[in-house]
Amino acid sequence: MVFSNLLFIYIFLPLNLACYFLAKDIKIKNAVLLIFSLIFYTWGEPVYVLLLIGMCLADWFFAKQIEKHRGTGKAKAAMLAAAVVSIGLIGVFKYGTFVCANLNSAFGFPESIPNIALPIGISFYTFQLLSYVVDVYRGDVQAQDKFTRVLLYASLFHQCIAGPIVRYKDVSEEIACRSTDVVETGKGINRFTVGLAKKVLFANVCGSLCDGLLLSDATANDASLFAENMEVLASRPALALWLGMLFYMLQIYLDFSAYSDMAIGMGQMIGFHYKENFDYPYMSKTVSEFWRRWHMSLGSFFRDYVYIPLGGNRKGKARMFLNMFVVWALTGLWHGASWNFVLWGLYFFVFLVIERLFLAKLLEKLPSVFSRIYLLMVVFFGWVIFKFQSLPMCFTVLKGMFGLNGNSFTNFEATAMLQNNIFFLIVAVIACTPLVRRMGEILSKNADNEIRFANIQGVLQIILPIILLLVSTLGLVGDSYNPFLYFQF
Repeated sequence: MVFSNLLFIYIFLPLNLACYFLAKDIKIKNAVLLIFSLIFYTWGEPVYVLLLIGMCLADWFFAKQIEKHRGTGKAKAAMLAAAVVSIGLIGVFKYGTFVCANLNSAFGFPESIPNIALPIGISFYTFQLLSYVVDVYRGDVQAQDKFTRVLLYASLFHQCIAGPIVRYKDVSEEIACRSTDVVETGKGINRFTVGLAKKVLFANVCGSLCDGLLLSDATANDASLFAENMEVLASRPALALWLGMLFYMLQIYLDFSAYSDMAIGMGQMIGFHYKENFDYPYMSKTVSEFWRRWHMSLGSFFRDYVYIPLGGNRKGKARMFLNMFVVWALTGLWHGASWNFVLWGLYFFVFLVIERLFLAKLLEKLPSVFSRIYLLMVVFFGWVIFKFQSLPMCFTVLKGMFGLNGNSFTNFEATAMLQNNIFFLIVAVIACTPLVRRMGEILSKNADNEIRFANIQGVLQIILPIILLLVSTLGLVGDSYNPFLYFQF
């Protein structure tokens, strides 16, 4: 089940909210959330919900042992055990097939390669549980006595399967005691409908156009179609490749930020306040700034639990660059068990090093338009690496963008695609900027001074979510194309 699903929007979520607000105290409210969260996860993973519960139970137990034996060798052993169990399980389920395939390719063993299914959301809830245990070990938060609260923290359907990565210390008090009011619930509904519209009206359309110009992910990753796919991509005109990747660049931001918007909105409806996960990253001027704005919960996780513990920038430049290398190799690998993701992570590592050495200072001296173009080009070509798990396909697309496959610049289909979607493209680009938000801020500021602006703002706060919900519903009716890209990670 995904958030942009009519069953979720009109049955699951309203039923969840009704049961939640009818509950008399926080204990029953948490029980309602836990039951619905486990049903939500079981809907997509009937078997692997046991894995989720088992990991929560293990990390709850290890955190309790750390608290009980704090400052002793037993606490360190419990911390190590938690890391081994959590990393070991994600290693088996997410990377087991990948490791076996590479060993088979290099050394001929094992003879048979297991096809291990990837549990939905394992990357997200594993990192959340690890951050909880580490924070208990560091003394940043007390170990939770009640297992059900740890299970609720990790399984809460708002953010369990595709983030943002929520830290226990940020929501521990709200799990134990929280409240909301009509205004906060209204803001949550507004945020949810904005995310829904962003997903249905923009991300899905960008994804469909991208698939038409390039290849769908399912087709591109089908090994039996490799030769045919290579031929198709090699023959695509340069304009189709550029346009297809532009739509993908828009899709991946609009898709993931929409999911975060909906998760944050649903949390706000019932008194949870999750941190922001995106801050208009395509408005950045450097790669470093981009990664402070993109998937911020993941970036802060690697900073606080990998980069800084390794020494950060405190032990000289050479050690700092080594630490950065480790972080970006892991960042790439976190996104998937494929070499293209590792290459993608190291691709950004190279630009971050160059910026640290000299490029950032040079960009500061130039007009901002140059730094923005630089950033967008770096990110654009990075998404090419990210999209194609087959490196030969990736290089074929990169070559084709410059006509190096013997392909033409354009053809009738590519030109018509651009002409027919130029206005949608412009609006989708605007949706990736803070323009609409700033217009809202101006209206809100004026509403404090003039009654007519206050009336307009009041009407919009009521009418706009309804309009967005209705239009999104129309977009979902009969539309089978409704993926969430980050489910695969």
